[in-house]
Amino acid sequence: MRARSVQAPSSVVMIRPHRFHPNPDTAADNAFQRQTDGRPPADLAAAAYDEVTQMAAILEEEGVRVHLFEDRGQNDTPDSVFPNNWFTTHHGGHVAVFPMHCPSRRRERRTDVIEMLKFEYRVQDVIDYSCLEHDRLFLEGTGAMVLDQLDRVAYTVRSNRADPIPLERFCTHFRFEPMAFDALDESERPVYHTNVLMTIATDFALVGVDLMTDASRREEVVQRLSDVGRTVIPLTNHQIGEFAGNAMELCGKDGRILAMSSRAVASLLPEQREIIESYVSIVPLDVPTIELAGGSVRCMMAGIHLARRPSPDAELHIATPPVRERA
Repeated sequence: MRARSVQAPSSVVMIRPHRFHPNPDTAADNAFQRQTDGRPPADLAAAAYDEVTQMAAILEEEGVRVHLFEDRGQNDTPDSVFPNNWFTTHHGGHVAVFPMHCPSRRRERRTDVIEMLKFEYRVQDVIDYSCLEHDRLFLEGTGAMVLDQLDRVAYTVRSNRADPIPLERFCTHFRFEPMAFDALDESERPVYHTNVLMTIATDFALVGVDLMTDASRREEVVQRLSDVGRTVIPLTNHQIGEFAGNAMELCGKDGRILAMSSRAVASLLPEQREIIESYVSIVPLDVPTIELAGGSVRCMMAGIHLARRPSPDAELHIATPPVRERA
């Protein structure tokens, strides 16, 4: 069994949508987003509901604890299936809430999710950056940042969804070093989120190096990941487009796994897959409808890096030293 890692959470939050559809408000800067494939809206929503349900069940079978919340869409939240953008959790009992670029996405923030975290896990404080939206300063969680929990680096593609001011504040509060860089897709458009081109696991990293525009910064990113002992696996532009960079390492009952969409897995070369599987087990997940919205498996999970509270029904066992008889 592969050892557990602070990089790979064993619990996640997922949101099951009831009225899913690709969000027209986010299409302008999300080159990964696609138009609907001709299915009626009700069929599209039903397919997305089923994909989330199946994905949660597979992860639970792997031993990952999934907190599955329902979103019935009363507030028109078409991207609610991507909760990692509006909150993150951190070792030591810390939670962050983030400012979102698109107004329709700001409605995804939910007090019931935060209250669940406080009830089930040890939460010391919640730092809410959402007020920065009034100043048009945005930082969309672990979409905008890919966090290296081991080396304490926040890798961040510069975009209108990752402003340097909230990035600096977050890194100061949560003790990360910001490492920002520019990245363009094949159409010369800025990459909207870092987590579509980079996955950091405990022992390896999947990186779309060719999308990074500055050669010296690219070398610095690769060197920084390598210096802490990771194998850097470069991904091609095509593989990035197939969401191969949008994966997440998790801790399951039999060790660490890599949750990745079936589409992404199919794009991997045999030698890439061999390297990955030398460290983790790959778990392919079918989410083709969700991917129409421009995100994939990584975007669908908010990892929980918090200590669990003991069950209220659990008995408290205190070890006592053995009683020695007098001679």
